[in-house]
Amino acid sequence: MSDRKKTVVAAASFGIGSLVLYMLLFAYADQLVAWAEQTRQGHKLLFLVPIAIAFLFSWVHGSFTGHFWELLGVRAASKHK
Repeated sequence: MSDRKKTVVAAASFGIGSLVLYMLLFAYADQLVAWAEQTRQGHKLLFLVPIAIAFLFSWVHGSFTGHFWELLGVRAASKHK
């Protein structure tokens, strides 16, 4: 498989993954609110749930964005002295 095809597959996969995560976030929004309320009632470890979700979103969406820009040929400028 060529590098471009691998990049297309990776971008599409992470893009679909990002879309699925957003759909799950909206589908389970009420549950997340309930967990947030439970943290006030003594279940302190539930504060880790939104942190884990944020890290997962960051990784999946960031990977999609990186592959997307790579497909467009946009790369960071390197600093050579």
